[in-house]
Amino acid sequence: MIVAFLNQKGGVGKTTLALHLAGQWAARGKRVTLIDADPQGSALDWSERRSHEGLPRAFGVVGLARDTLHREAPELARDADHVVIDGPPRVAGLMRSALLAADLVLIPVQPSPFDGWASAEMLSLLNEARIYRPELAARFILNRCGARTVIARETAETLAEHDPPVLAATIGQRVVFADAPQSGRLVSEIDGDSPAAREIATLTAEIDRLSLRKAAP
Repeated sequence: MIVAFLNQKGGVGKTTLALHLAGQWAARGKRVTLIDADPQGSALDWSERRSHEGLPRAFGVVGLARDTLHREAPELARDADHVVIDGPPRVAGLMRSALLAADLVLIPVQPSPFDGWASAEMLSLLNEARIYRPELAARFILNRCGARTVIARETAETLAEHDPPVLAATIGQRVVFADAPQSGRLVSEIDGDSPAAREIATLTAEIDRLSLRKAAP
């Protein structure tokens, strides 16, 4: 399965979510490759930091920020159980290639009306990709949210009325998500029983269920 975290808007947490989904799958014994398709190379930086800290490799990270991604990602998928794509902000050609490569597109948004407006361009590209890939699945994911805040609830309710729908799992605004990359770690390695680690586990389980439904005849 190839999962791509995509949004034209930067700073919504694509890299953090991509790293943690890949890490959760790898911890379960899956063969995982993460494709860093962001020219900024944040996932590659995380992998290098991990190596410098003397930590074991959690999963493979490959830099592939070019618009041939839709041809190269399936080749990488042959040797992996899952491929996770950390997508670029505002690079239309590369974004289109990532959309054509993916089986499932996850669109991170933060609890803000501005994120909803900014996603319009992303949805336009998604609809364009579905002309060629009508089976392409997509979901919004609410990230960096306070679950009990009014704006988080209103954002979730607004997204519930849209296609694609929003995942039930949400990821909170937690300091550990910002701290972990500085040491090349994942939140589950810092505290496997923390709220952050449990949120990632819940998110992964929901994605697994989507994968099973998609694979069903």
